[in-house]
Amino acid sequence: MMRSRMGWAGSCFAALLVVGIPGMARGQATTPNKAPNVSLPPKDTSNYLIGAQDVLDVNVWKDNELTKTVPVRPDGKISLPLLNDVQAAGLTPTQLSQSITEKLKRYIADPQVTVIVTVMNSQRVYLIGQVARPGAYPLLPGMTMLQAISSAGGLAQFANSKKIFLTRAEDGKTKKYPFNYKEVMEGRAPDQDLPLKAGDTIVVP
Repeated sequence: MMRSRMGWAGSCFAALLVVGIPGMARGQATTPNKAPNVSLPPKDTSNYLIGAQDVLDVNVWKDNELTKTVPVRPDGKISLPLLNDVQAAGLTPTQLSQSITEKLKRYIADPQVTVIVTVMNSQRVYLIGQVARPGAYPLLPGMTMLQAISSAGGLAQFANSKKIFLTRAEDGKTKKYPFNYKEVMEGRAPDQDLPLKAGDTIVVP
């Protein structure tokens, strides 16, 4: 009986040696995949100026009929029950919630309103050239050049990281600002990591 058990264990051990552990059979050590080091834009939108084509969540506490998800129309207004058209463009979410609260006081006792920007379509920046995903991206408060490049998936394989530049319309002229990706990442040129403005274009050659 003892020999039978030992024979079975030996067979299993031999099978493990033959089949092996993936990677180990070839003398390779398995290493976990590392997540990319991405600097994400800030999530705080309290100072964001609402614009046309943005989408807002308007929440009126304990009132499901007045709580709505609404788009900002091209004229800068939103439509809400009881209030009809309300000016939204040019206001921050806090300012708009205060405006709606004041208007609702004519119909509701002590209304409590919160406004959240769920889709930011009105203020955008543009990334073109050698980035992973060129295109237009929502401009979040405080977003910098480095954060915008990270949002676009980082630099492409053949990008010239030393010749990146930002173009910006100022005083009727187009100004160009250089950006050395490596120097900014190493902390040697933090002044080049400019806060972005709506309409800025980052060019990665």
